[in-house]
Amino acid sequence: MRAVVCRQPGDLQLEARPQASLKPHEARLQIARVGICGTDYHIYEGNQPFLEYPRVLGHELAAYVAEASQGSRFARGQLVVVNPYVACGQCHACNKGLPNACMRIGVLGVHRDGGMCEDICLPEENLIAADGLTPDAAASVEFLAIGAHAARRGGVQAGERALVVGAGPIGLGVALFARLAGAAVTVMDREPERLSFATDIARIDSTLLAESDVAALVAKATLGDGFDVVFDATGNKASMETSFSFTAHGGRYVMVGLVKDVISFFDPEFHKREMTLLASRNATQVDFETVMTAIKKGDVPIDRLITHRTDLNAVVTDLPRWAREKAGLIKAMVVIS
Repeated sequence: MRAVVCRQPGDLQLEARPQASLKPHEARLQIARVGICGTDYHIYEGNQPFLEYPRVLGHELAAYVAEASQGSRFARGQLVVVNPYVACGQCHACNKGLPNACMRIGVLGVHRDGGMCEDICLPEENLIAADGLTPDAAASVEFLAIGAHAARRGGVQAGERALVVGAGPIGLGVALFARLAGAAVTVMDREPERLSFATDIARIDSTLLAESDVAALVAKATLGDGFDVVFDATGNKASMETSFSFTAHGGRYVMVGLVKDVISFFDPEFHKREMTLLASRNATQVDFETVMTAIKKGDVPIDRLITHRTDLNAVVTDLPRWAREKAGLIKAMVVIS
């Protein structure tokens, strides 16, 4: 089969690889769509902290069941959403119902080879029937689930003021599900085009263009109070540190983005606010279900989110180019079958 492999930073290749053997309680999948994530760009650029090269990319997956174990709940030809977080089921986190933070987690395309290929075998427990969804929508569930999980992790309540810093795909997902939870949502970004997307697609309440004095912008927007809940979806050290000051007294700050660096903050500012600091990692089954319900209700404009398309042959040149040229790019999709 063909697979897209990042051999080392800056080296993306289309390779021929043997078909995997089907194990008990697994299904063989024919990959239909693969969304290209910020993680994939970071792997190509060498900025992903949880990865060893070489690696087959791809964790935002929609697939058709090609073969399943005897007694499977899935039928041949059935479209499925892939939960790419393969958990051990036995560690402290798993026993607490947190497979998204499994101590031995194997995220597809990061800790283990992913699905930017023609064929893959995965545990059936990581598959969700995509009844009522298109392949494009099914491949979009995972990245939107990260936003839904972050909004749930932040405990967003109706009537609260929420700020999302970073209007990339993950930030858009956070904004969308914070708004669906009833918050008044503001999005901040350095790119006016991305703020326009956020207003149009996530239907958020207001935007802030990140300029030199962002603290003054936040103070003006909140009458000096700050936001009840702040989400940083930039994966940028400076932004993540600055966002502490945007949080209201008694508020919550949720780090959604990931950076390969040390994050620091001025403790008196943190303490005087009695802030709650949270990390948000991956997503759980309930978040996948939340997203799928929202898509079926028409709350998520999938066709507007997918702005670029490619295939297995062209992605080895398109992905490096899109890593540099982000104008007009929200979500790129690899079409395989």
